Amino acid sequence: MGVVLSFHGAAGTVTGSCYRVTHPKGQFLVDCGLFQGNKTVRALNYKPFPFDPAKLDYALLTHAHIDHAGLLPKLVKHKFEGPIHSTAATTGLLDYMLPDSAGIQEYEAERHNRKRARKGEELVEPLYTRENAEETLKRTKGHPYEEWFEPGPGVKARFWNAGHILGSSSIEVHVQDDDGKTIKMLFSGDLGPDEKVFYLEPHAPSGFDYILCESTYGGRDRDDYSLDERRAALKKEINRALGNGGNLVIPAFAVERSQELLHDIGVLIKRGEIDPQLVFLDSPLARRVTSVFKRHAAELQDVELDPEELFADDRFRIVESVEESKGINRINGGAIIMAASGMCDAGRIKHHLRNNISDPKSTILFVGYQAPGTLGHVIKSGKDEVRIHGKNHIVRAAIRSIGNYSAHGDHSELMDWIAERLPAHGAIFLTHGEDEGRDAMKTALAAKGLGPDKVIAPQLDDQFELRANGVGAVHQPEHLRIDPQQFTQDWSAEFARFSIELSHALAKESSDKKRLELMKRLHAELDKV
Repeated sequence: MGVVLSFHGAAGTVTGSCYRVTHPKGQFLVDCGLFQGNKTVRALNYKPFPFDPAKLDYALLTHAHIDHAGLLPKLVKHKFEGPIHSTAATTGLLDYMLPDSAGIQEYEAERHNRKRARKGEELVEPLYTRENAEETLKRTKGHPYEEWFEPGPGVKARFWNAGHILGSSSIEVHVQDDDGKTIKMLFSGDLGPDEKVFYLEPHAPSGFDYILCESTYGGRDRDDYSLDERRAALKKEINRALGNGGNLVIPAFAVERSQELLHDIGVLIKRGEIDPQLVFLDSPLARRVTSVFKRHAAELQDVELDPEELFADDRFRIVESVEESKGINRINGGAIIMAASGMCDAGRIKHHLRNNISDPKSTILFVGYQAPGTLGHVIKSGKDEVRIHGKNHIVRAAIRSIGNYSAHGDHSELMDWIAERLPAHGAIFLTHGEDEGRDAMKTALAAKGLGPDKVIAPQLDDQFELRANGVGAVHQPEHLRIDPQQFTQDWSAEFARFSIELSHALAKESSDKKRLELMKRLHAELDKV
């Protein structure tokens, strides 16, 4: 048997990263992430793994984000018993992130079961439990950057700075094939931009057989900026928002984005360039993650505040309890409110959106990627009305966005990263991106002389035999776990949109008679189905 690379996630979509390498002496995973996005995409998390977890020897982890690590407890639940290798800082983040994710899974199962019990339906189990998460944490092993280790027979690996979040890495892996030849691979993980608080730009050696590169921002370039220019843009948005007399609500991921924003807001307050009354970070997870950043403060780069000043301004309120969170809703203006999740699909941010989105004095500021089908994507796309917690809300708040807080490199930065890693003797695989972005990168790489046989955009569960001189056999799954079209559009999102548009259409009719006629026409169309 040779070396086979399988794409069990982040293929045709941005989330659910999971790559499996099978080789003559065993098999292992690189990442095992949660699928995020619309309802159909999230349903993938509950389907069986397309492999036997008990037969895996170990896992390598690029970083702690849930779309890369969030299914590790499910892996353990289904009899995976091997170690999980990552950087030391990543293990520190996992100590908080996996139990938090397990708590969300238990809560969601409990909420669904209350509804199912009322309907007499069969109850469901959580995707995994806190017990599964705690067992997973016993398997983690931290390693320093750039030092080789041997996770198992026939394999050696080392981590390189990816510049994405605390502890993030690209993973260099050398695997022996059945002829004793070494196949050299590089898994990019998520790559940070060149200009970012806390870390130097991504780094790794060159000359591989196979390179897997993320493509989140494929085809999209942000304006060039310095860190000072980014803070100037944030200053402008904050002063504009607070000048309107309302609150500024910022959906922010608990890991990295929240800490970057706290840092830059602290710098702007110290310089006297903004004057918010209070700054809230409303997230128990973000509070705990911020403590990990404080522990690693001496290792951080491009920080404008002394370690003792970091995240410590007198106006900051890092909120954990439910009562403190509810108290924020009594503030009608002058506050900056950051809360998770960054795509508005769960967590306390939904409560703050519900409380502010219909207030014309308030502002919603997006600072990161919004996956299709998420509430954040719906709001950012300019809809006049959105559904939050089962109720429709008119959007009257100002909707703003800043692109320069992304933790991902843009198209040009990704292309530069690939160029610096070449040659790739076998192929380049484009992952962790939607097809439109991957197509843009394929076109750009073709212009640099890399033909279609050298640049591959795998689909979910595709398998490739890797040889030292190029890709061998390619196997596609007999049964698709999801229709690829559903990655960007699913029936539940369309139903919510249809419900809102139907309400608007009925309201526009001049009489109840015409409303009834409209309903009869719709019923007639349904009868044809």
